[in-house]
Amino acid sequence: MTDVTGAPVDVLHTLFRSDQGGHEQVVICQDRATGLKAVIALHSTALGPALGGTRFYPYASEAEAVEDALNLSRGMSYKNAMAGLDHGGGKAVIIGDPDLIKTEELLLAYGRFVSSLGGRYVTACDVGTYVADMDVVARECRWTTGRSPENGGAGDSSVLTAYGVFQGMRASAQHLWGDPTLRGRKVGVAGVGKVGHHLVEHLLSDGAEVVVTDVREESVRRVTGLHPEVTVAADTEALIRTEGLDIYAPCALGGALDDESVAALTAKVVCGAANNQLAHPGVEKDLADRSVLYAPDYVVNAGGVIQVADELHGFDFDRCKAKASKIFDTTLAIFARAKADGIPPAAAADRIAEQRMAEARRP
Repeated sequence: MTDVTGAPVDVLHTLFRSDQGGHEQVVICQDRATGLKAVIALHSTALGPALGGTRFYPYASEAEAVEDALNLSRGMSYKNAMAGLDHGGGKAVIIGDPDLIKTEELLLAYGRFVSSLGGRYVTACDVGTYVADMDVVARECRWTTGRSPENGGAGDSSVLTAYGVFQGMRASAQHLWGDPTLRGRKVGVAGVGKVGHHLVEHLLSDGAEVVVTDVREESVRRVTGLHPEVTVAADTEALIRTEGLDIYAPCALGGALDDESVAALTAKVVCGAANNQLAHPGVEKDLADRSVLYAPDYVVNAGGVIQVADELHGFDFDRCKAKASKIFDTTLAIFARAKADGIPPAAAADRIAEQRMAEARRP
């Protein structure tokens, strides 16, 4: 069923429903000449211009793309609030396989659409887009971050994303086992691409035993080529069932934690870089019922957005790393709030983020 615009009614229902939607603005962009089809979703600008990456992905349908943009932009509002940034939440998705349709002309057309929002949305890299792509987008849009150093940017934000996740893991270890070190802990990393392979480096340096998996064989070979001591699981299903696993780190796409995976999970901590890890709200309770400590994804993976936000003011890596280090303290504060309020950590993080946004809206 569709409305008069042709959009699926369920998507519009989500958009205007306050618990899952509540978005300020959603823009549908199309450039027939280049094949560009994109969705830009602004969830909130209460704290400042919406900031979030551009995902380039072959969605099964336009409705799925809109739904993803809505969910991701909402998550960015909470992420930016918890990271202490003066930015609201936004996200863009480009529909299509980047290996097949990504061109310079398409990226320039996308940059013009972002620019048409007049600074309400600041874009950056995400799945399927890279620093070189942002350099192209920036030629048409000054509200672009994640650019190369040669073009006035900070470069690859996955470095600090991985560092922040590592800090979240250290905080989880401190909370659960009384010691922030991961030495001797077995950590499973699902997805060793842009962020995951940097995370593996941190874990090995801290003395952890690491098990990895990835749908791309070349990504696994890159890790094992550098670190033959790393163990490889056949797939994610095998990884979550690994005997003696202490921490599970989902570092690929969202929805990694559903009813089946939580029931099979052997780890006592979930802390990873992927966005929107919980397939549905009930998963959070399932984790708590199984005494699995969940470090909220949008808190621990905020290192990248800290980096790209800093780029707008003249990038300084040391300053950004110092801010990303605070993810350790923020994660501990969330666990403390969860215990005090008798709620799961993700709910505690939501409450803190919502309080900051609400206070910003007050006259």
